[in-house]
Amino acid sequence: MTYVFTDSRHGDLAVGGDGALLASRRRAVADARWTWLQQVHGADVVVVTEPGEHAGATADAAVTAVPGAVLAIHTADCAPVVLLAPGAVGVAHAGWRGLASGVIEAAAAAMADLGHPPVSAALGPCIRARCYEFVGPELHEVAERYGPSVRATTGWGTPALDVAAGVAAACAELRLPLHDVGLCTACSPRHWSFRARADAGRQAAVAWVDPAPWVRR
Repeated sequence: MTYVFTDSRHGDLAVGGDGALLASRRRAVADARWTWLQQVHGADVVVVTEPGEHAGATADAAVTAVPGAVLAIHTADCAPVVLLAPGAVGVAHAGWRGLASGVIEAAAAAMADLGHPPVSAALGPCIRARCYEFVGPELHEVAERYGPSVRATTGWGTPALDVAAGVAAACAELRLPLHDVGLCTACSPRHWSFRARADAGRQAAVAWVDPAPWVRR
């Protein structure tokens, strides 16, 4: 299984705009048809049985056991999560709403239904607690699901949500070792952040099952 967390060096991968330029940037990352999603901060999962299937579907996670089927989710601050299993892969778009809705658990269940339950996970660049001021009943909602570790404090001393801690808690419940790249989109000069800078650009988490027929060996 192979996965990539893109950044500005790969170019803006936001859906829309110049289609030819976007297609070129996608090919440079993974030269095959992509399954990308119309993300709505929910927990719906699509199961991809051939390359490009469900492209543009309304969902926040995708899973596949098909070699060479490229899965992608796009983020500016939300957490991009990749789930890995022998012979299968999944991707999940996890902001606070997705976390509270159980998108990571839903993706893991969909992989298990394929006969390939995940054995590990990876968390890419996302906004970190020090930059993510978050108040109101929604913070309590996430804490009710994943415990007090999601409650944090910003660098300027106000209440914050620790999205990465929520992802870690979800993976711990699933007994999945988690690799966290540890990057904050609000702090990183190589990543887009809607919350910190109102950026329109998007990075992507892209994953596929090897051996992909389009990879030159």
